[in-house]
Amino acid sequence: MESMDAAFLDAARTTLALLGRDEVRDRWDEPSALDRMSVGMLACHLGRQLERARQILPVTGTGEPISDAAEHYRRATWVTATALDDESMDRSTDERQAAAGYAAMVSRCGTALHAAAELLAAGGAAAIVTIPWQGWSLRRADFLHTRLVELVVHSDDLARSVGIATPEFAPAAFAPVLHLLADLAAARHGQSALISALTRGERQPDTITAF
Repeated sequence: MESMDAAFLDAARTTLALLGRDEVRDRWDEPSALDRMSVGMLACHLGRQLERARQILPVTGTGEPISDAAEHYRRATWVTATALDDESMDRSTDERQAAAGYAAMVSRCGTALHAAAELLAAGGAAAIVTIPWQGWSLRRADFLHTRLVELVVHSDDLARSVGIATPEFAPAAFAPVLHLLADLAAARHGQSALISALTRGERQPDTITAF
């Protein structure tokens, strides 16, 4: 098992523990910290990263993979979307899964994590995979890197939505996310703006985001 495989599984277990919290169940139908998403919709969106790993990892991708996880986010249409009504921001799957309820979500995610862990442990995951909703391929490590970003970022969204502390991820899982987000933010806003945002409270720039 490669380092990104292990990092993803560790982060997925942390995420599954968050998804199983009573606070998520009890506030399922309440608004989340994200516009137009209930807590249940956000939880399902977060948990679906485990389902996607189970679905995509065993299938060998087609075509030459793009360069890395950063290029994946530079190309993704939702990153450049200017409105929540954009087609790339569609939340119908989140809504449909949320309607099935909390227990169904926890069951789906637990099953998906178990299957993904078995694939990675047994060497059954492909070296190159295709992201069907994007139309390009990634090396497995880069695909899992993108799933790590989704797990870490949306775990923070979900924890804040239900009023609990954001879970701490292991350094091996958190560091690649931090580095990628910093790289994307620097490319988007410039190195100086990023350095000022991280170090100089007396000259905070406008909001600095990776996306």
